[in-house]
Amino acid sequence: MKRRIAILGSTGSIGTQTLDVVRQHPDLFEVVLLTANNSSDLLIQQAIEFDAANVVICNEALYGQVADALQSRDIKVFAGIDSACGLVAGDDIDIVVASMVGFSGLAPTLAAIRAGKIIALANKETLVAAGAIVMRESRKYNAPILPVDSEHSAIFQCLLAAQGNNVTRIHLTASGGPFRTWDKEHIAQATAASALKHPNWNMGAKVTIDSATMMNKGFEVMEARWLFDMTPKDINVVVHPESIIHSMVEFEDGAVIAQLGHPDMREPIQFALSFPDRLSLNNKKLDFATLGSLSFHEPDLKLFPCLALAFEAIEKGGNMPCMLNAANEAAVAAFLRDRIGFYDIAAVSEKMMESTVFAADPSLDDIFQTNAEVFAKANELIDKW
Repeated sequence: MKRRIAILGSTGSIGTQTLDVVRQHPDLFEVVLLTANNSSDLLIQQAIEFDAANVVICNEALYGQVADALQSRDIKVFAGIDSACGLVAGDDIDIVVASMVGFSGLAPTLAAIRAGKIIALANKETLVAAGAIVMRESRKYNAPILPVDSEHSAIFQCLLAAQGNNVTRIHLTASGGPFRTWDKEHIAQATAASALKHPNWNMGAKVTIDSATMMNKGFEVMEARWLFDMTPKDINVVVHPESIIHSMVEFEDGAVIAQLGHPDMREPIQFALSFPDRLSLNNKKLDFATLGSLSFHEPDLKLFPCLALAFEAIEKGGNMPCMLNAANEAAVAAFLRDRIGFYDIAAVSEKMMESTVFAADPSLDDIFQTNAEVFAKANELIDKW
C-alpha cells in the first residue's frame, strides 16, 4: 500500500524537496495534505499536480484565492493553523512531514504526535522549544520521530549499525556558513544578501541565516540531546566545510561511524519517508577518487556568539531554549529586513535570555506563553535599536 503523506510547509525548501521524492516514486507515496503560510500560488500548483485531498493556507487572508483556484477540483481547502492541527490527525494520513519554519510548527506537530502518526521531523524549533514535552508525548502515543535534518538523519543511520553498543559521543558537523573565513570586523558588516549565500546547502531564508550565525548548529545540539537521549556534554560540534560527512557517532572503544553523501536534503527526506527501506534517488553520488581532502576545525565562539548562547541555553534548560528561539526568530526577521546588523541577532537574543522569567520545568502553556512574550519583547527592543 502507498504511504499517505501530509506535508506541513509544502512550499518551503524541505516541502518542495519532499514532493520531488514523491515525484520520483509515485507508486509508493500519496500526498493527502499540503499546507503553506503565504505562498498561495505554489500551494495551488502543488495541490493540482499531486491531486492532494486537502490543502490548508494558514494565512486566512489568502483563503479566497486558493479556494477559487481549486473549486473545480475534488480538493478541500481550509484556512488557519487550527485546520492544519485537525487535519493531521485524520485516519487517511500515515506520515507527517513537519517542515514548517519556526515555532509555528510546534502545535501541528504535537497534534500529529497525539494522533500516533509517524513524524518526519524537519522543524527543529519543535524540539528546541519543547523537547521534553514532545518526546514524552511521542512515547505516550507511540508516535515515532524520524529525523530529516541531515545531521540527525546521519546520526540515526549510524546508530542503526551500532547493534546496541553504547555511544559515548555524537559529533555534529557544521559547514561554518558563508562567513567561516571572514574576520570579525567584516562579519559585523555582513548584509542579509551575503548571509543568504550558503556555500553548500540550498535552504530557506530563516535556516540559511541561522546557519550563517551558527545558531542553527546550537539548535541541532538541542535536537540531538532529545532525539538520542544524550547529555549536552557528549555532543560535539566540529566545522567541516565540505559538508560531505553529515555527522558521526563514537563508541567506547574509540571507533567512529560516519554517514557521508553530497549535500542534498532529498536523501534524508527519502530515508524518513521510506524507512526502513532505501529507495533509488536521482541525486549526485560520491566519487571518492575525485573528492579531494576533507577538513575539520573547532568552531570559533567569539566569531559566532549565537552558538555560545545556544550552549548556555542548553545548560540552563527549562524554558531558556524557548526564549532563545523566540528572540532569534524576531532578530533574524529584522536582519532580513535590514533593520539590525548581523551581530545584533546575538545581542537581541542575549538580552531576552537575561530579562525573561525563567521556568525550570515549564508546561506546554508555559512554552507558548514564553514564546509569545519573548517574541513581542524582542520586537519592541528592535524597534528602539
